[in-house]
Amino acid sequence: MAKNPRDDNGVVIIKKYANRRLYNTETSSYITLDHLATMVREGREFQVLDARTEDDITRSVLAQIIMEEESRGQTMLPVNFLRQLISMYGDSMQGMVPQYLEASMDAFRRNQAQFHEAMKGAFAGGPFAEIARRNMEMFEAAATAFKPKAKPDAASKDDEIAALKAQLAELQSKIEKLG
Repeated sequence: MAKNPRDDNGVVIIKKYANRRLYNTETSSYITLDHLATMVREGREFQVLDARTEDDITRSVLAQIIMEEESRGQTMLPVNFLRQLISMYGDSMQGMVPQYLEASMDAFRRNQAQFHEAMKGAFAGGPFAEIARRNMEMFEAAATAFKPKAKPDAASKDDEIAALKAQLAELQSKIEKLG
């Protein structure tokens, strides 16, 4: 009897074979860790099962995705955090760490979503609207400083030449005094 590509909760079943290949039972195709990372970012639920034993290996595959991201230079996990996490294995508090980390990440996500909403409102009369308006004015002022100036008319040109002649005469006078 063929197994449904999703479990009863709508979770996509991914099978991992001995040759390290991942098979998405929903799409009937082989996928990579990058595909799974994309599914996570999209909020898609999946479970990775060992194809031979049917053991749930989701946790180790997710850890493998994190290691791949970290090795590509997408570092998010500070060394001290990793050291502290490792030191918690075998500690009497080990059982509480997963719930604490999960609650912390949930709170971080909520705060992040609230911040994004506040920023969206900033340009529509929200609390940051005045700051955004001032920043735009400063940007426009800076941009006008780099625009070419209009050509001066003949009268202002004559005034500028007269001022330069006066400065030149003053400099010659100072040179003569020094000599």
